[in-house]
Amino acid sequence: MSGNDADVVTLAVAAKTQVADGVVVLALEHPERRRLPDWTPGSHIDVVLPDGSVRQYSLCGDRWDAHSYRVGVLREVDGRGGSAYVHDHLGVGDRVGVGGPRNHFPLVPSQRYLFVAGGIGITPLLPMIHQAQLLGAEWDLVYGGRRRASMAFLDELAAYGHRVHLVPEDEQGLIDLPAWFAEVRPGVRIYCCGPAPLLDAVDTACAHWPEHTLRVERFVAQEQEAPVRADPFEVELARTGAVVTVTPDLSVLEAVRSAGADVLSSCRQGTCGTCETAVLAGVPDHRDSILADADRAAGDCMFVCVSRSIGDRLVLDL
Repeated sequence: MSGNDADVVTLAVAAKTQVADGVVVLALEHPERRRLPDWTPGSHIDVVLPDGSVRQYSLCGDRWDAHSYRVGVLREVDGRGGSAYVHDHLGVGDRVGVGGPRNHFPLVPSQRYLFVAGGIGITPLLPMIHQAQLLGAEWDLVYGGRRRASMAFLDELAAYGHRVHLVPEDEQGLIDLPAWFAEVRPGVRIYCCGPAPLLDAVDTACAHWPEHTLRVERFVAQEQEAPVRADPFEVELARTGAVVTVTPDLSVLEAVRSAGADVLSSCRQGTCGTCETAVLAGVPDHRDSILADADRAAGDCMFVCVSRSIGDRLVLDL
C-alpha cells in the first residue's frame, strides 16, 4: 500500500478515555457511521492531527467491530508534540485524517506464543492475544512498566488470568528475561513491542533460539551502515512520467515531493511505515527498521524517507 495522501479518510473522535497515568484511548468512527477498512492483529493507522502532524498508533480494539478503531496514546514527555496535542487539545467530535490500516507486524500461525510488552508497547499485542485465545493457542504475556498505575489495559488483561504476568518495575524490577528465554521451547513464536532497550535485551536473551522466532516492532530506528551508493540516481514517477535526480544530500521522499507526488510521511527514520511505496523497477537499498529479510529480497516496496537505490534508476508507483 502506498503512503499517498489519497488514502487518507476523515474520522471523528467518538470517545476519549484515560486508561492509565499518561495514557488515553481514542475511539475513532466515520462521521456517517460508515464501515471502516478491515484490519489484522499488529496493524497500525496513520493519524493526521488537526495541527497537520502525522503520528502512528497501533490498533488495539476489536477487529470485528467494523465501525470503530481504538488506539492508545502515551504522552511522550520528550516527543515532537503529537501526543501532547492528543492529550491536551483533541476532544470528542474533533476530526482527524486516518491512513491505512497497515501491518508490518503480522501475527503468523502458531500453536504457542510468548508476548513481551513494555509500556505502551502493549497496544499491538492486545489484538494478537485476543486472536490467539480465539484460536485456542497456548500463550503467555509478560508485561513490564514503570509502575502499575502507568500500565494500560490491566482491567482487560485481568480476564485472561494466569496467562498474564505483570512486572511493574517499582515493585519487581525489570523483567527477568534470562528466566523466560533460557530454555528453548520448540514451536513458540515470540512477539515483542516496547522501548528500544527492551527490544535489544529480548533480542540478546533469545539469540540461541531458532532464527525467525522473534518478531519485534520498533519505535526508534536501528543504526544503519553507509548507503550502498554514494552517487546520484534517478527516480521515475510511473503515474506521471516525471523523472527526478536524487543527490546524496536529498532523500527519495524529498525528491518525489518536489516532483508533485503527495506521499504521506511521519517519522522520517524508517520505523513507522507510512511512506511505503511500491517499486516497479530497480533495486532499492533498504535502510528501514521494518522489513523482514524476505521482503527486502523481494524488492517490490520501499520506505522513501530513508531508503535509496543500488542502481542508476528506480521506478516507483507514484
